[in-house]
Amino acid sequence: MATDSGKGLESASGNALEEGADYYVENGLYVFTAEYLRKRGYCCQSGCRHCPYGFARVLPRTED
Repeated sequence: MATDSGKGLESASGNALEEGADYYVENGLYVFTAEYLRKRGYCCQSGCRHCPYGFARVLPRTED
């Protein structure tokens, strides 16, 4: 999980994240890059847009 402590964005392990290489901001949301997710080393199964592990969240069907 990323935190913004005022001195820049950091990963949960305390490593500084670089905008553009590790993440970008889209509509006010932080989106992690595939490069960062690979460096992190595991899939969180949250359905990340750039998941390099092939996980795709399947949403339940709604009846119309």
